Amino acid sequence: MDKLVISNENEKFLKKISELSGQVITSCDQCGVCSGSCPMTLDMDITPSMMMRKVQLGQQEVLENKTPWICASCFTCTVRCPRGLDLSKVAEALRQVKLRESIDRVNINAIPEEELIQLPQIALVGCFRKCTG
Repeated sequence: MDKLVISNENEKFLKKISELSGQVITSCDQCGVCSGSCPMTLDMDITPSMMMRKVQLGQQEVLENKTPWICASCFTCTVRCPRGLDLSKVAEALRQVKLRESIDRVNINAIPEEELIQLPQIALVGCFRKCTG
């Protein structure tokens, strides 16, 4: 079997996500248990195992996928992963990298005041954590 060769830029991306997540992403053997277990897969544009593969290959276009944003951090994948990987930490690392681009996807000033009063604070905190730079 030929050894997979990835570019220096791709390797830097893999290393960055590995460091931020604290996971040894290269230990994922693509068994698919995470994708088969995930309750959110139907809403994702790529499966969790595909997300992991793209990160393993250093493919930065994974930052444009919806999957890291849809991850509910329910830890079903983590509990069932034979390698003990926590994909929710990988998804969080991907969100952090994307957010560091300083692109705000939510404008608090655009939310009507009557809606702000009714929204639970935890929903606002979660939204701003995930969707603002």
